[in-house]
Amino acid sequence: MLQMANPFLVAGLLFFMSLVAGTLSEKIKVPALILFLAIGMLAGVDGPGGLNFSDAVAANQIGTFALAFILFSGGFQTKWTDIKPIVTQGVVLSTLGVFLTSVVAAIPIAMLPQFNYKDAFLLGSIISSTDAAAVFSILRTQRVGVKGDLKPLLEFESGSNDPMAVFLTLTALTWLATPDVPVTELAIKFVVQMAAGGLMGYLMGRFACYAIQKLKVSNEALYPVWGICIVLTTFGITETVYGNGYLAVYICGIVMGGGDFLYKYSLQRFHEGFAWLMQIVMFLVLGLLVNPKELINFSVINVGLLISACLMFIARPIAVFACTSISRFNWREKVFVSWTGLRGAVPIILATYPLTEGHPQARYMFNVIFFVVLTSVMLQGKTLADAAKLLKLDAIVREAKTYPLAFDRTPGSGTEETREVDIMPNAAVIGKKVMDLKFPEGVTILLINRGSKFLIPKGATVLEEYDTLLLFGEREKLSAVEEGLAKISEPEE
Repeated sequence: MLQMANPFLVAGLLFFMSLVAGTLSEKIKVPALILFLAIGMLAGVDGPGGLNFSDAVAANQIGTFALAFILFSGGFQTKWTDIKPIVTQGVVLSTLGVFLTSVVAAIPIAMLPQFNYKDAFLLGSIISSTDAAAVFSILRTQRVGVKGDLKPLLEFESGSNDPMAVFLTLTALTWLATPDVPVTELAIKFVVQMAAGGLMGYLMGRFACYAIQKLKVSNEALYPVWGICIVLTTFGITETVYGNGYLAVYICGIVMGGGDFLYKYSLQRFHEGFAWLMQIVMFLVLGLLVNPKELINFSVINVGLLISACLMFIARPIAVFACTSISRFNWREKVFVSWTGLRGAVPIILATYPLTEGHPQARYMFNVIFFVVLTSVMLQGKTLADAAKLLKLDAIVREAKTYPLAFDRTPGSGTEETREVDIMPNAAVIGKKVMDLKFPEGVTILLINRGSKFLIPKGATVLEEYDTLLLFGEREKLSAVEEGLAKISEPEE
């Protein structure tokens, strides 16, 4: 019984089990978030752990805190050059698409005897956003990628549609509390929230990049503290001026990701790890909050399956096809975008809002939403790779290598970057020594990955097929070098 154990021991055991579960998720082909939720449920009052946690307010606050860092990290890792071609389409999907999904999903829900039309709109709003982390963790575990602009579109849409879902949820709760609230007032509130959130995120991102260059910290280990300060301050100050804090931290992350400052790589790695910690904490808490006995209920299962089917086959496809009707995406790409509308942690967090407000149907809604998320991840998640292959949109995923060195760019270094280049069979450079390669001035081989080994390049080092070179230099020069290394040797006569 964890209820009787030392709290530090409990936290350590739960984190250790989550770490093991995250490692096993790729091997057993089950999304990590499902395993995190399962651990939380097993540790809860109905599981062997016996922990009694029913504080919806605390769960909501923990979820909000965690989601802010998850969105910031997602923005930090998003490259503006990747999302620039699809940013307009992504904005339409993350706003109008979310609204259409909530409305279309609410129609069949309102026909159920358990809900009236206002409750149906609240439920539709809560389940309207998608989860990028769920989509790409599943694709990664199944070793499948997607072609063209689909990946940046899905990443940007999933990372930026949470603010809209939060706004719709809070609007629905306001509508339930004050039925005569004017629609114009809600529309003005939406414009103010999104405009203030976007503006504050951009300004705070620019300020953070400038300040971190001027900030002379004696100990470089303190830079992650600076990163935490930026996230908390950005979210807090935006909410204070009635903006959307979730949108602000995401935009701030994108701006900082495109910025040029010292220890940027180290800060990015820290926030990536911290975001994983926040995901674990968030899913464990949400797993503790749910009561498994209430999930195994005929009404919950039937209603959950009905809503899941509506989302997968009606609401999401209608929203996607309507929002991409004048885009350059073909029908196969639109179908795949429709099928990747996985629900994740955000709907479960939003489901705690009715609980905190004391809505009479709140507990039943929470259980239904929890069941919808589980169904979405398990059914859609298991078929994502097959859908990509069936629609001929799959691409080979290049497994990222972990190098035994950390590299931070110096501010003002311009377009200098690192790049990995594979030496393919029949390449002309196979068998040549490093000293014989005619690289442009300023292009350097930092490391050579050969199988499971890493070699420090020397002049006499001979290149072999399937070597991976970690190069450093200016972007244009690296592109020229990459083309040269890709040249195929001419067959001997």
